Amino acid sequence: MTRWQLTGLGLVVVATVAVAGVALATAGTARTSDPTATMDAATTVPTVEAAREVPAEMPAAVTIDPAVQAQLDYVLAHWAPETYNSAEYGVVGENDCVNFASQALIERGWQMDDVWNNPKTGDAYAASSAWISSTALMNYIADSGRATALTDDQREQVKVGDVAQFDWDNSGDRDHTGIVTRVEGAGDDVSIFFAGHTLDSDYRSVDTAITDDHPGATAYYWSIP
Repeated sequence: MTRWQLTGLGLVVVATVAVAGVALATAGTARTSDPTATMDAATTVPTVEAAREVPAEMPAAVTIDPAVQAQLDYVLAHWAPETYNSAEYGVVGENDCVNFASQALIERGWQMDDVWNNPKTGDAYAASSAWISSTALMNYIADSGRATALTDDQREQVKVGDVAQFDWDNSGDRDHTGIVTRVEGAGDDVSIFFAGHTLDSDYRSVDTAITDDHPGATAYYWSIP
């Protein structure tokens, strides 16, 4: 090539380099103008989803007293006819509700006495009246002070493990007894469920018992400390 040709080629190369330099500078300016891209490739971290806001106060864990848990475990293990603890406590024909509730109270830690007892020989009819009669149990608890009487208007005070009693015909006595196994809701909107023998159940609704099963009946409770 002649000297003039070489000189022209050199000018072309220089011009090309200059244009490329301007392009890079412009691109760099465009990239760094983005405020979210101030870090270089070595320090850039991957984008992650923002963490969910955590409540300032987490709800407290629900705990059950060991004595109540033992009572509940017994009730749920022996409410069905095929699992009755009849070898030890016997069965009161077709009206075994109080016999069963009394057993649950023993598991809770209550002790038998001269008024409330069962010989545990498998003969339920050898038990005391307070052990197998709803009305007699009502009188016994009231006299002994072992629990506090609550009406159905005081549902917000009822707890799992408490005694539920029913007056089907509102005559003033007690016709059925069970053990509270679940309490749902709060304030004026509380639903209570109970377990018992005689219409054997583990989570029978109080509302169903006093409306559908026995329309107009009244529920009562014994709140155990």
